[in-house]
Amino acid sequence: MTHSNGTVQNGKAIDVDKYAVSPSSPEKVTDLIQEIASEGKGYLSGDASARLKLLEATRQLTYALETPRETIIRQCWSQPVTFAAIETGVDLDLFAALSKDGTPKTVDELAKATASDPAMLSRIMKHLAATGVVNEIDCDMYGLNGFSTVMTSQKYGDSYKITNRSFNKGVLAIPEFLKKTNYSNPTSPTDTPFHLGHDTNITIFEHIQQDPVLSRQFNNHMSAYAQGRYRWMDPGFYPVQKQLIDGTTIGDQDVLMVDIGGSFGHDLVDFRRKWPDVPGRLVLQDLPEVVASVQKLDPSIDVMGYDFFTEQPIKGARAYYMHSILHDWPDDVCRKILSRIIAAMRPGHSKLLINENVVPSKEAYWETTGLDLLMLSFGGKERSEKDWYELLASAGLKIVNIWTAQRGVESLIECELAQV
Repeated sequence: MTHSNGTVQNGKAIDVDKYAVSPSSPEKVTDLIQEIASEGKGYLSGDASARLKLLEATRQLTYALETPRETIIRQCWSQPVTFAAIETGVDLDLFAALSKDGTPKTVDELAKATASDPAMLSRIMKHLAATGVVNEIDCDMYGLNGFSTVMTSQKYGDSYKITNRSFNKGVLAIPEFLKKTNYSNPTSPTDTPFHLGHDTNITIFEHIQQDPVLSRQFNNHMSAYAQGRYRWMDPGFYPVQKQLIDGTTIGDQDVLMVDIGGSFGHDLVDFRRKWPDVPGRLVLQDLPEVVASVQKLDPSIDVMGYDFFTEQPIKGARAYYMHSILHDWPDDVCRKILSRIIAAMRPGHSKLLINENVVPSKEAYWETTGLDLLMLSFGGKERSEKDWYELLASAGLKIVNIWTAQRGVESLIECELAQV
């Protein structure tokens, strides 16, 4: 039962207004402070793993100390306009102007450099400083920090452009879409929150592919996302030598790996850099309009225009690799994509490597859950271990192992043909 000033739980009236101005989880505060003190010592002593633990503990402490009223205002007021302010800064080349000659700049100097209204820019800069995007040096004077330095690069600024132009309308349409569909998971790639929000009949991928600027922004966003992340070919993650090279014969002209839907080839370039001596050729596949923009790659990497809904032209490769492909699609479409790979695999030799999130049953990381709901807006999803086993078995594949290095990092799912 709900009343104007609260609810009734277990026969007792709850004063919601009192809760609204009290810390959300005060019982967690003491333990979190102790955890922060401990992880802080590790971070200061150079423990590389302590930074993420310290960051997560401080984030949880904020959630615990923040009152519901403060959370509401942060989410409803600050977060949306922070995004808008950053994108405005990208449009104005504001961060490049702020970086010129390495000295702090006044609002008047920035307004002159960006041909903008000083009164408007002053308002933007105050919020960017309040949210940690830039450093406030003095009254109407600002300098760069790490984040705003990164925003001088188009690769990173494009994340805000593609999100606003292609993602946000679908995300904001999720509540209306779910209400219309009786709160069911989207199952069709042509009937999603994206379609509702954009009032369109084309998919998110067609929407991006038909516009060269959107295509560049999307690929830059994916590159920014991958920057600095622990990769499956790094030491201590997936045993490349043991699983891919040992136990089979691969000549220099044989195909070691096919990267299906590999965009500009970032993964293959990274693989060849980290494993320069492994034999075999690498093949980058993506749509012709995508690979047409690929820069010169290592001579051992071939580039091929290819649509993964059609017959796979490379037969019998040692490994077929997909990074963040299947999460874009519902299960029935995934089975169609997988069927093309399965038909090309050589029994007893070929593997399928799927580089995607495996959502844990509890304590899922916010990057993973956030991406999952973004994928919901397109008709895709991040899958749990159970989801992966069921999907791959239904397609005719068996999972050899799921390799996971650390929380919040995409796993590598190693598969073989179910029947050899």
